[in-house]
Amino acid sequence: MREETKEALDIIIKNKQIRTVFQPIVSLRDGYVLGHEALSRITGESKIENPEMLFNLAGEYNKLWDLELLCRTTALEAAFKFMVPPYNKKLFINVNPNTMHDDAFRKGFTKDFLRQYHISPKNIIFEITEKNVISDMAGFRATVDHYKSQDYEIAIDDAGAGYSGLNLISDISPSYIKLDMNLIRGINTDNLKFALVKGMVELSKVSNIQLIAEGIETYDELDTLVNLGVQYGQGFFIQKPHSMVQEIREAVLQDLKKLNKKKNHTSQSSSSKIYIANLCAPTRIISATEMTQDIYDVFKKNPSCFGVCVVENEMPVGIVTQEKLALKLSGHFGFVLYQNKPISEVMDRNFLSVDYKTPISIVSAMAMARSYDKLYDFIIITENEKCVGAVTIKSLLEKTTEIEISAAKHLNPLSGLPGNLLIEQNLSHCVSLCPNYSVAYLDIDNFKAYNDVYGFANGDLIIKLLADILCCGFCEEDFIGHVGGDDFVVMLEEHVTQEYFEGIVNKFEHEVLGFYDQTDIQNGFITAANRHGVVEQFPLITLTCVVINNQTQTFANGFEITELLAGMKKIAKERINVKPTFEQE
Repeated sequence: MREETKEALDIIIKNKQIRTVFQPIVSLRDGYVLGHEALSRITGESKIENPEMLFNLAGEYNKLWDLELLCRTTALEAAFKFMVPPYNKKLFINVNPNTMHDDAFRKGFTKDFLRQYHISPKNIIFEITEKNVISDMAGFRATVDHYKSQDYEIAIDDAGAGYSGLNLISDISPSYIKLDMNLIRGINTDNLKFALVKGMVELSKVSNIQLIAEGIETYDELDTLVNLGVQYGQGFFIQKPHSMVQEIREAVLQDLKKLNKKKNHTSQSSSSKIYIANLCAPTRIISATEMTQDIYDVFKKNPSCFGVCVVENEMPVGIVTQEKLALKLSGHFGFVLYQNKPISEVMDRNFLSVDYKTPISIVSAMAMARSYDKLYDFIIITENEKCVGAVTIKSLLEKTTEIEISAAKHLNPLSGLPGNLLIEQNLSHCVSLCPNYSVAYLDIDNFKAYNDVYGFANGDLIIKLLADILCCGFCEEDFIGHVGGDDFVVMLEEHVTQEYFEGIVNKFEHEVLGFYDQTDIQNGFITAANRHGVVEQFPLITLTCVVINNQTQTFANGFEITELLAGMKKIAKERINVKPTFEQE
């Protein structure tokens, strides 16, 4: 059997019986394709049944270098052949760390080698699996540093599958951590897995390491990962591997839009729903080939210019701050040594770069986690991996403080939704600036009686239930406010009527039954004292919703709207509060 498998391995390598399939890695925020993982598959009939068996045998028979070279070359050829050149996404290539440390690998993976495939080193991500034992960590770190200096990036694969993952992360500071599929499987029902991934998310926020969840197979897993804040994902639910790159299915994009809409409503108020893009200021963008002398002259003529962003193919590769360049060029030989060299030789390659839709709170945590010598460096803002501007630490800290003060004052502590002051401000905004708008007032019926029977803790859960349903049911641009108690307000910049909210009402009235005992559900009522202390029967909780818009009438201010809504709500409540007679068996 051993001879047969060895012969099968030799045949695969000799006849190049390997093909590459690509699986997309997408942003869990909006479905943007970060890149593709190149996966190797065996072609033709073979006694070797799968890729895992193939690589295990290659390691056993000292054929790992030959097999990996074949797989890498096949992947690059496929990327060049099946994708529109030049390939401008990230290409994730699996590499055994001990092979990567080999001199033959270093000589075989040069910029000249990649140039024939029209692929830039900055788009190559070496995936190093945590499962492999690294024989020489010091030498391996030096190898990783070498490739980082050449603009390659590193990802740790299968994080959570081995036992030395944290040490490996600490030793090589990867750009990406890929969470093992066994950690993702069933995360929506496994509290331990949830806690582990939550911890990794916190690590990623302060380390500028991006997380990629592998093996996402269900909607519920995706929902949990989005809520946790995992940045990227891949798996059969998103798209199976294909030999040619395909568009992400519209259904998946809609799922991501819906899940992020829910997350954004529940986790951020209108006052703190601020992305770093709101602070982004124009910054000077220069080519890596510009001379150091020229940049020095720019700073000399513009003392207020805090720095420049260095790009290649529109993508940031480094920064230069005025203060650090002056320090670099000072001394007896500094200026003479560097003035006629390209700026790429003096720029800082280790800089903080974030997507323009990253919340300010996360950027602030990442910025403050940097080493002391980089603590006050400006932050590069990107959109689709391209530089669109920069943010200074001063402006970031000012805005962060402003948001924290505003949130403490104006958010409802139970639902996390905007309170009365922000509701009033948004009403005024609608009346003054919106040509079309609608305002809905929602009130939970028979809520006091429920609280009296089931307790305030369960009552709070029902308030949160309605808040969650509202957040899931509307776009991020719509305003959802919590007046207090069991009263909510929704504002939309379009004309809608009562029917628009039927789905919300039906969903709430169906799900709220889960908060009752089965006996009360069968009876259709609960028994409690009314406001006058008289015991009576109260119907189960329902939801009253009244809606107005400016299609048929105009309003001078927000006060007129609230008065009309209050009157409509009173009429609706009177209609509901006609007590039915319940017959007990």
